[in-house]
Amino acid sequence: MLFLRWINPPYSAFMAEAQTAAWTSRDPNYVFQHSWVDLNRISPNLPLAVVASEDQKFPEHRGFDVAAIEKAYALNQHNHKAHGASTISQQVAKNLFLWSGRSYFRKGLEAYFTVLIETLWPKRRILEVYLNIAEFGNGTYGAEAAAQRFFRKPASRLTRADAAALAAVLPSPERYSASAPSRYVQQRRDWILGQMQALGGPEMLDEIDAYPSQRP
Repeated sequence: MLFLRWINPPYSAFMAEAQTAAWTSRDPNYVFQHSWVDLNRISPNLPLAVVASEDQKFPEHRGFDVAAIEKAYALNQHNHKAHGASTISQQVAKNLFLWSGRSYFRKGLEAYFTVLIETLWPKRRILEVYLNIAEFGNGTYGAEAAAQRFFRKPASRLTRADAAALAAVLPSPERYSASAPSRYVQQRRDWILGQMQALGGPEMLDEIDAYPSQRP
C-alpha cells in the first residue's frame, strides 16, 4: 500500500472486473480507454469539480463523512432506493482494490483500505489516483482518457464547464454522457458549477494537505 504513494497503479480491480464482464458478454460497444496523467497535468478545474460534486468535506475528513453516513442511513430507512455516502477516499479504496457488490465483509474491507489510504497517502495523492481510475464513460477511465474522448483535448485544458460535466456523470457513467448531456446532466452540471464557485475556486485545493485535521 505504501509504495502506491509514489508508484502509479496501472490498473484497478474495478477496471479488471468491468473489462472481464465486457469480454464475457462480448459487448461490441465496450472500448477500454485509460491513460495515466499526473495531477499537475490535469486542469485544476477537474479536481475542484469532483470535490464539489462528490465530497465537499474531502480536505477535512479522515476518510469518512460521518454526517453524510448518518443522513444516508436515515433516508434508506424510508426509501427503497439506496443512498450512498462514500467519500473520495472510500471510492478510491473500493475501485482500486475491491470487487463490486454489497456485503458487510466487503464494506469492512473498504473501511480497512480507506484507513490505510488516509494514513499513508497525502490528500493530493488520493485525489490524483481517484482522477486517474474513476470511470467517466463506459470503458473510459481517468481524466486524460475522458478529456480526449468527450472534448477532444488533453486533461490540462479542461474548462470549468467541461470539468463540471465530467463530474456530473460520475454517479452513472454508463448511462450518461458528458459530451451529449441529458437534461438531468445539464442541471447537475450547473449545480456543480455553482458549488465550485462557492468553494472558492481552484485555489481552495492549493493547500489541501495543510488542513489541521489531516495529520497529527
